[in-house]
Amino acid sequence: MESMMRNALLYLSKNRMANRTAKKYGLRFGAKRFVAGESVSEAIGTVKRLNEQGIVATLDHLGEFVGTVEEAELSTEACLHTLDEIERSGVRSNLSLKLTQLGLDLSPELCLANMRRILDRASAYGNFVRIDMEDYAHNEPAIELFCRLRERYGDTVGLVIQAYLYKSEADLARLSVYAPNLRLVKGAYKEPPEVAYPDKADVDRSFIKLIETHLANGHYAAVATHDDNVIEHTIAFAARNRIPLSQFEFQMLYGIRPQRQLELASAGYTMRVYVPFGNDWYGYFMRRLAERPANVAFVMKSMFKS
Repeated sequence: MESMMRNALLYLSKNRMANRTAKKYGLRFGAKRFVAGESVSEAIGTVKRLNEQGIVATLDHLGEFVGTVEEAELSTEACLHTLDEIERSGVRSNLSLKLTQLGLDLSPELCLANMRRILDRASAYGNFVRIDMEDYAHNEPAIELFCRLRERYGDTVGLVIQAYLYKSEADLARLSVYAPNLRLVKGAYKEPPEVAYPDKADVDRSFIKLIETHLANGHYAAVATHDDNVIEHTIAFAARNRIPLSQFEFQMLYGIRPQRQLELASAGYTMRVYVPFGNDWYGYFMRRLAERPANVAFVMKSMFKS
């Protein structure tokens, strides 16, 4: 039953009509639990509160699968504005983005040009931009574009590797030449068994192997998980191999396990919270529900309270 619900939610996450309806009604029915508002000012306010608790952030102006050059331009401007507001406010946050926001499906060269504008601004501010990984169809294009950007922008740009893909171990090896800052995740998209591990146990084993390999290679790892087993394994592996705390951080999503976030920050670990905002929140929200279908009960309660 849970698997069927998860598949249904992932299917709905890509439904454009449902997305348009969601935009019309705004952040209601539980979405505020996972999305920090529709404006950058609301998101900055959230980051300030996190910073006061010793937690850093990465801001993500939500959006994906744009259909026109004009939409890609608007998304690029939103990313630039977010970097400006981070600098102006002095909050401790970097930026995360999706390449499909910037026109990857329209033209890789258009996307590259938009990324260069964003990374030029981030470089001027001494900030950092993370390229989020999307579904499998966009995996290899994202890696190729990252490699092109890495040559010019160095440590200003980072990437995500998804443990549920068979190819990720090989990807980690070929990216190692860049000594990259990588966010390591299990993966949140519905992928066929031809390209991704269908069993959770296999995904977990792959995740641990990627974390250990990346840290052992001496590269920076952002371990993005809410799984205590993975967190404790990472802490023990780092201690056993004398890996400094400055070489890794933990990342969690806004609205999920806030108490655990505080515990890790208080224990001296860098704790970064992924803070999404904007009016194109529907796809992101549905994937969060799919990751833990029990959250649907929370949403239903919110609907009846509204």
